[in-house]
Amino acid sequence: MDKEAVLTHVLMQRRTPSLLGGEQPVSVLSSSRYVSQRTDREVEDQLASLDHTILSALSSEVKTVLLVGGEGSGKTTALEKLVVAWAKGEHLQNFTCVLYFGLREIRSLKDELSLETLLQHHHSPVPSESTQLVLQKPEDVLFVFDDLDQYKLSLDASVHTLCSDPRQAVSLSCLISSLLHGSLLRGAAFVVTTRPTGHLKFLSGTRVKVPGFSKLQRETYFKGFFTDPAAANKALLHMERTLGFYDFCTSPRFCWTVCSIYKTLMDAGARLPDTLTQLYVDILVHLMQALSLKEACNRELVQALGVMASHCSASQNSSCTKEELHSFGFQKILCSVGAFLHVDGDLESDACVFSFTSPLMQEFLLAVSFFLDTSASEGVAKMLEKYKGHAKFLDLFLSGLSEPDQHRPLEILLGGFNSDRILDFKSWFKSSSEETLKGCYKDRHHRCFHLLHQAQNLSLVKEIISPSERRGISYGDLSLQDCVALNYVWSCLGEMKLLNLYSTRDLTEEKAEVLAPAMSLSHKIQLSNSTLSTGAVSHLASALSRGRTEELDLNHTSLAGEKFKVLCAGLRDCKLHTLTLLGCELTEASCEDLMSVLTSGSSQLRVLDMMFNQIGDLGFTKLCKALHSPQCSLQQLQLRSCELTAVSMEPLSAALCSGTSELRKVDLTTNTIGDGGVEALCKSLQHPHCKLQSLNLIDTELTGVCCPHLRETLMSEHCSLLELDLSVNDLGQEGALLLCQALSRPGCPVEKLGLSHNLDFQCHKSKNHLSQISGEIQITFILCAPPCRLTRCELTQRVFKELGSFLRSGTSLLKSLKVGLNKVGDQGVKHLWDAVAHPGCLLEELDVEMTDLTDACVEDLCAAVRASKTLKTLELRNNSLTDASVPALVQVMEDSCNMQEMNLKYNDFSEDVFEMMEECGRIRY
Repeated sequence: MDKEAVLTHVLMQRRTPSLLGGEQPVSVLSSSRYVSQRTDREVEDQLASLDHTILSALSSEVKTVLLVGGEGSGKTTALEKLVVAWAKGEHLQNFTCVLYFGLREIRSLKDELSLETLLQHHHSPVPSESTQLVLQKPEDVLFVFDDLDQYKLSLDASVHTLCSDPRQAVSLSCLISSLLHGSLLRGAAFVVTTRPTGHLKFLSGTRVKVPGFSKLQRETYFKGFFTDPAAANKALLHMERTLGFYDFCTSPRFCWTVCSIYKTLMDAGARLPDTLTQLYVDILVHLMQALSLKEACNRELVQALGVMASHCSASQNSSCTKEELHSFGFQKILCSVGAFLHVDGDLESDACVFSFTSPLMQEFLLAVSFFLDTSASEGVAKMLEKYKGHAKFLDLFLSGLSEPDQHRPLEILLGGFNSDRILDFKSWFKSSSEETLKGCYKDRHHRCFHLLHQAQNLSLVKEIISPSERRGISYGDLSLQDCVALNYVWSCLGEMKLLNLYSTRDLTEEKAEVLAPAMSLSHKIQLSNSTLSTGAVSHLASALSRGRTEELDLNHTSLAGEKFKVLCAGLRDCKLHTLTLLGCELTEASCEDLMSVLTSGSSQLRVLDMMFNQIGDLGFTKLCKALHSPQCSLQQLQLRSCELTAVSMEPLSAALCSGTSELRKVDLTTNTIGDGGVEALCKSLQHPHCKLQSLNLIDTELTGVCCPHLRETLMSEHCSLLELDLSVNDLGQEGALLLCQALSRPGCPVEKLGLSHNLDFQCHKSKNHLSQISGEIQITFILCAPPCRLTRCELTQRVFKELGSFLRSGTSLLKSLKVGLNKVGDQGVKHLWDAVAHPGCLLEELDVEMTDLTDACVEDLCAAVRASKTLKTLELRNNSLTDASVPALVQVMEDSCNMQEMNLKYNDFSEDVFEMMEECGRIRY
């Protein structure tokens, strides 16, 4: 075997590499710029190199290796490297013969031929005296078929009569099928490359995906391309920031194209492109200048290429015949097509076939020709619809080329762009963007942002993105290129109320780095239900420390361990006022990090929500130490379900009495505080230094034992509580009456009091029937039979009578009263109707759901509504009202100027009265 002949053939320079066709494999190998591709196979948790994977497979029992990868992913170069290594005696020495067939060589084999003829007349022929040895020992032979799918050979064994005789002449398709299916030269090995296609679905063997360059391999390639390390770093950094988010940047061919054009621009001292459109403008200018044609010829060539691009895109046919090229307008300029098209065959032959060397350039030329066209043909909307699904980047290129700064270099070479076409595109873009941004489809929003990014026009961004759109929908689950586009738009706007990234399932370090400027410009960042890497948290922390963010929502986003430490590093010096960390897997150790933030002296944190975290008493004690610091600005602390007990209340009480705490609101819902814990709190609530105004103790295992302490607290002249919620605790009727006595004290500051027992509390924690209207005074008495451990404590008619009396007293400031789920019937609720009708009652909301009301109460109800000057909403769900009550209820709603809503759902109504209630408009049924 003459390995020298094989080596000479493979390393022979076949043609000058074009910018779009990529660097020839021989050049890559001879210049020592070869970087082995990666595969999708994992070896010891590391991505295996393609070279290693092929060699390992061929050293085992595997007889066929199928390499599957996109255009320009490096398959051909890897195979030629493999053959060269064999010819140099470095690898695969278990094979005595390696036969390499590229696409051109396969296409040149037209006539029927036998395997014996193929071996003896191939570019690296097997000597005739050795042919028999090869045929007798097929296990020593390796066939390499590159880009076999491009030849469109049918490899389905069922459509061929497979041969087994190496001397039998058959078609090339049958010959290769017979080899690959093992009927001919059984035992031989094969390496076949293909783009993702169904052509090789009939073959068995080891399939290896070739995804191209990883980020690290791309860096290695750039450093090998540029002799100057500084230039290599500059080029790589620029590509990563402007183009690296595109999938085709993994292509070695595309990397060579970028390196080549960057080097040309850097050598000329020109600016590097900021977008994909600008890159292709630079490429087209470079190619046209190399052709040295006149302006008219340049324009004719590009327009002809545009016609061909239109044909290929619409028909989804990647190649054209010479006859078709003539119909596109190439007759006089056919000799210039080599810079843009791949030519298969002799240019002088009518059998010659042409195809674009780059699908991206195909779409770019289609966009350029649209703006060069002076005919009154289809507008941009029809054009985009025509190529929908077949030209992914067409609208992006149109957007970039519509801007004068970007198309001016082309106008110098090609002549002026059609101004009517540019106006047509801009009109379409503005109207479609307006429609898109009104909707809630985030993928369409993203596309709009991509188009704006390609245009690189700040004033256009501000014109299209109106203030209403700036609030945004959730843009969670962004791709890297989505991040780039979104960040560009946000940066142009300069300031945003909300960056909504809700439910981002994979915020990587790379994505967060791109989004960091947008984060720093946003007053609120929504990242709840997201998954952040530690690196992403680092960029978020950095954006917070240098930005204007005042509110950050990280609810249900895991921040366990190191992530929270990294976040707190940015929280020590930022403008953040509100931080929500509900269900973030925080522990006692997290409180140590928070303590350092709260006492940093530069933290402006006012509201901290840590609900549903396992911080425990020890963790909360650390937070209480921070409250003693004069540097701590915390005013609201949410600690629902944080595994706290009565032990935590002593340090909290001490902090509240310290005189340094600014705490105004504490939520301790669903913690095991108990009566002892409340007693400790009551001492601090009576202290003159305590500034607490809101205390939430829902479902904290309280009993009537704590009510005397609470009564004493509410009677204290130093008590500053405005809101106290004791819902879902077994306080008992007597305990509730004690609290009512305290409320009656002149000067009692409490405006909202919650004493509800919610039947579904353990399943629906949010249903506490507590109005959140700021500044309103509220008392809630929904006491019912709760499930499991909650004790029935139902209010009686006596309590309703006391409430009615209190509301009529003229001293009550209550505006919201909820007494539902207490079956006192018409007689019990009548006390409330009388109170509502009294001129001294200020109630605006009344809830008497499920109190066993019947039609007998309607007369008193309507009289109360008519007499009240303040009542706005009335909740009457789940009672026993019938059709007979509806006319009177509808009439009183129509007559009342104050009433806004009456809820009559789930009463005993028939469909006969639905239309009557529907006409009223303010009744829910």
